[in-house]
Amino acid sequence: MLSSPILGILEPMSKTSVDVDRDIASEAAAILGTTTLRDTIDASLREIVNAKRRIEFIALLQNAEHYDFDTIEDAWGGND
Repeated sequence: MLSSPILGILEPMSKTSVDVDRDIASEAAAILGTTTLRDTIDASLREIVNAKRRIEFIALLQNAEHYDFDTIEDAWGGND
């Protein structure tokens, strides 16, 4: 079962009927390297979620008070 953040409950994957713009789906498939519409939609959704996570991670890295850069340098053998 998968977690649904929208509903806040556990639910299995479900079938949904939607109208899909085939031109944009074909373009997305070429970019993502997918061969089926289902794979293209799944990969597109994963990419959106991962893009948000990357943005949040970059924002975290930009806040210098979260990191002790001297400690990081020492961990990789710097400042010998």
